[in-house]
Amino acid sequence: MGGLRVVAAPFVAVGPSGVAVRGRLKGLTAVDEDVLRRVGGHLGALASRDLKARCAAGLQHDGERWAERKRVLTPESSSRWAGSVTKATHDQWALARRSQLAHVRGLEAGMRMLAHRLSLPLGHQGGRHAPGGYRSRREWHAKSRRLQVLTDRLRAARADWEAGRVRVVRGGKRLLNTRHHLPAARLTEARWRTRWQAGRRFLRADGESGKRFGNETIRVTCEGRVSLKLPAPLAGLANAPHGRYVLDARISFPHRGEQWADRVSANRAVAYRIHEDTDRGRWYLTASWTIPPARTVPLEAARANGIIGVDTNADHFAAWRLDTHGNPTGEPRRFSYDLDGSAAHRDAQVRHALIRLLHWARREGVSLAVEDLDFTAEKTREKHGRKKRFRRLISGMPVARLRARLVGMAAELGVGIVVVDPAYTSRWGAEHWQKPLTTTRRKPTRHDAAAVAIARRALGHPVRRRTAPPPPDRSDRVGHRTVLAAPDTPGCEGPRPRIPGPRTRSVPPDAERTRATSASKTVRDAPVMQVWVQDSLLLTDEERFTPMVLAATL
Repeated sequence: MGGLRVVAAPFVAVGPSGVAVRGRLKGLTAVDEDVLRRVGGHLGALASRDLKARCAAGLQHDGERWAERKRVLTPESSSRWAGSVTKATHDQWALARRSQLAHVRGLEAGMRMLAHRLSLPLGHQGGRHAPGGYRSRREWHAKSRRLQVLTDRLRAARADWEAGRVRVVRGGKRLLNTRHHLPAARLTEARWRTRWQAGRRFLRADGESGKRFGNETIRVTCEGRVSLKLPAPLAGLANAPHGRYVLDARISFPHRGEQWADRVSANRAVAYRIHEDTDRGRWYLTASWTIPPARTVPLEAARANGIIGVDTNADHFAAWRLDTHGNPTGEPRRFSYDLDGSAAHRDAQVRHALIRLLHWARREGVSLAVEDLDFTAEKTREKHGRKKRFRRLISGMPVARLRARLVGMAAELGVGIVVVDPAYTSRWGAEHWQKPLTTTRRKPTRHDAAAVAIARRALGHPVRRRTAPPPPDRSDRVGHRTVLAAPDTPGCEGPRPRIPGPRTRSVPPDAERTRATSASKTVRDAPVMQVWVQDSLLLTDEERFTPMVLAATL
């Protein structure tokens, strides 16, 4: 199979290493909200100043400079607040560096694609793996100019990467640019200003094991009482001893509330973050903590009871269960979702579809097989410039968020996740499984067939299947069977063995008999008949085609 890339081996996904739950702060008074805004605004200004210092240090930053940054912030806040600010700044700088490297690689991929297409003649037809040349001289000229533009961008991006320069906007670059397009965003300047201030506040504290309720800066008791350690310049706002402010609001966590209560009662570390939803006018508190990594089950254990193959699409999950031998059982299922609307709506749709899929897998007692999708190379406009609909389709699929959601939710329900290489699953599934699985009452789609291919790859079986044997009357009517087993598997895909003697009823067993002589009608003189004996098309790994036998009618 020349030209096909090597398919990676399947593996079991590792479970999450942390937990985050969110609850609403109900019952906040106007004074409480004013205190939260003043504390968040003060700490946000300190975080902005610290981020500027961290970006200025670049690659020359080390532990001593980190300690110096913390010493500068401590007199204006506290030692614990300063530690949380500097750690958040470091994480934000590291994230910007990773995004910068991804941007450089994206520019390099786009330039390679442009150079390839520019080197082809005009109107050259491309293939499945690479697009062809441009359609007109005008388009070729425009793309040659774009290649020069990308070359300049890549040169600047590489220079920033080598120098360690990053550009970070606290509050979000998208929200910052929205300030110049308020009518298009349907926002007033006052509403935009409210969002901007809420996005730049800093109300985040890291947990400490051994301290009361697992956090000294933002403390939440087992009864849900929330209190904050005020920064030094705002100590006059305290309504409790030791410079603390206790909110009138109470907090509860419907999800994982018992786990959170166990941690705070044992004084184990819990990190908290308080933020405001300006659209709803609500305040939320998010609690997070680390968990020991879950033990990953072996791949053989995940395959023990069969598996459910899941094909991810732009609007639904197509799933089909297979037994341990790779045979589809039952009927295909579809779990639909809608990715239109806001980010919160899309996230809720994905979670709702995933929970239904995982509940089905848990009832069946099997694992899930998913593809390791990554559309980084496919999203570039240089490869699919005219296919805007396709680019919009793959860009809208939340593969990264889906992967994180699926792993976390599956670990909570005890469902194993087997990750497979997505190469050729849709193509081979439609070619080898869609038509054989079609009946008068069942019309599987291309996505259902892809789910079968994904599950078979997760089980260790080849995706392609054996075709039916030739008709018994003429062995050359439909041609030979396709070779689908491994080349070193004896007796499975070889040609039919040569057996001496007549092969059909048309040839008499006695060559000396004339054709004019009619055969006897008695059973005793009936000619010998060859019968092709074969198992069902859906075979196991242990089962093989039974050899051809000679059966004589008695």
